[in-house]
Amino acid sequence: MDKLKDKVIIVTGGAGGIGLGMSKAMAREGAILAIVDVNEEAGQAGLKILQEISPKSMFLKANLMDRENLPSIVTAVAEKYGRIDVLVNNAHASKQVTIEETTQADLDLSFGTGFYPTFYLMQAALPYLKESKGNVINFASGAGLNGHETQGAYAAAKEAIRGISRVAANEWGRFGINVNLISPIANSEGVQAWAKAQPEYYEAVRSKIPLGRFGDVEEDIGRVAVFLASEDSQYITGQTIMVDGGSIMLH
Repeated sequence: MDKLKDKVIIVTGGAGGIGLGMSKAMAREGAILAIVDVNEEAGQAGLKILQEISPKSMFLKANLMDRENLPSIVTAVAEKYGRIDVLVNNAHASKQVTIEETTQADLDLSFGTGFYPTFYLMQAALPYLKESKGNVINFASGAGLNGHETQGAYAAAKEAIRGISRVAANEWGRFGINVNLISPIANSEGVQAWAKAQPEYYEAVRSKIPLGRFGDVEEDIGRVAVFLASEDSQYITGQTIMVDGGSIMLH
């Protein structure tokens, strides 16, 4: 259980859901986690769970829409641990409305919590990732790949993240840095709440997943994150990894 022994890993949106699930999976492999979240209460609760596995882990409260302060996240982690090995850009918020109804505020929320933090945190982390020959794990979505209705702002930001990830994979390969994406379907707290509120719709979606279930945030999504953060994936870069039970099969 030491695939990530002493690797320092930043995870945005790490206080719950997929972010915390990945963080736990990586901590169990020996990583030191720096989870970043806007929710102080959830962040402290998540940190308590993580520190039982990885005592050196930390929590940073940050509003990712505060663009000017994004580099300070990277600096704080680097100053505490002396290195950064992996950056995981997981956080993203959006509003579900049709394109016709989408406002500038809706676009600002999606790009402000998803695309811009991903871009600027990658930029800020680059000097440290060069030193460690590290990894970046970004997040894509079936909403962008398939163009799900009412997901215009979200899909646009997710596809923009895929675009810059491919560019970074090409530009940073010479430094030994891998940049990949996970496109998940996960049984997060939000999905669990949705299952209770709209059980018939939930069941209709679940039944279309070839493997017949939503992924576990730690055992399914988290284990793929461990792989992408480890030496096992050193010859993979610029790829979108579908961790969705077979829902989308890329050609």
